[in-house]
Amino acid sequence: MPAAPYLPRLPTAAKIVPNGDLWLHEVKYDGYRLIVVREDRRVRLFTKGGNDWTSRFPWIVEAALKNRRKQFVIDGEAVILGVDGVSDFNALHSRKHDDEVQLFAFDCLALDGEDCASYRFQCARRT
Repeated sequence: MPAAPYLPRLPTAAKIVPNGDLWLHEVKYDGYRLIVVREDRRVRLFTKGGNDWTSRFPWIVEAALKNRRKQFVIDGEAVILGVDGVSDFNALHSRKHDDEVQLFAFDCLALDGEDCASYRFQCARRT
């Protein structure tokens, strides 16, 4: 499965915080955006620029392989948390702790061969 069809959902800058039932607000973690692609026993990690970082973050690969689902594509943020629970970009960027990097998943883009992102877009257009 190529990474190209699965692009991260990038935030939109705004001067005020939107409100209403259609908005979801999330914590902004200071990390690297990743697309996690699992196909049976193979997991690949792609940056938003399309670089393959599978070998860089083994803990994320291991966690993806432990999932009961055999095929999925997840959009998330790779981070290292400090002892205070706050993401530490300097520790992440240093590459000294690649084996400790965690994924905070934002969205499931595909599951068991179904393109979830297109399905959500179609549902949103109907409302």
